[in-house]
Amino acid sequence: MKPGRLSSALALAAALAGCASSPRAVPPPLAAQFDEPYKLASGDKLKINVFGQQNLSSSYAIEPDGSIAMPLVGRLKVSGQTSDQVRSGIESRLKNGYLRDPNVSVEIEAYRPFFILGEVTLAGQYPYIAGMTAQNAVAIANGFTPRADQKKVELTRRIGDRVYKADVPLTYPIRPGDTITVPERWF
Repeated sequence: MKPGRLSSALALAAALAGCASSPRAVPPPLAAQFDEPYKLASGDKLKINVFGQQNLSSSYAIEPDGSIAMPLVGRLKVSGQTSDQVRSGIESRLKNGYLRDPNVSVEIEAYRPFFILGEVTLAGQYPYIAGMTAQNAVAIANGFTPRADQKKVELTRRIGDRVYKADVPLTYPIRPGDTITVPERWF
């Protein structure tokens, strides 16, 4: 083999070996933590209480456009906000000519579902439970099939108008609306 070809072949082999041994890094937007504040989105359901105002207290589903419609408040964009930010927004609108000192609480009554696909016994859509990991999601789907790669899963998450995908360990926190795909193992 010529020296030029040999060095090219060695460089290619080293590059391929480096790719095979280094894990894919999780993109920063997917780098979730369990203690991150939860951001609301379409499909979530809120329980809103306006103390002393029974006719304003009710459950409100976040509509596909990311807003809720509430008496006296009108349409309020809540997608991408925390429940505390929504509470502040409702209080400020109610102070604007309706109530002197409104006291509002906002709780998440139901999270949007997550989805699990691939090599699990019962793939599908499931209700999200706060603090879930990918391993919990697999357990909810009745576990792995015999052909499943049990070391990692592929996580797909929509953030704003972008979709991110990454391989993550089973201990990784998931969020409502995530799609988890359990790959097939090859050996």
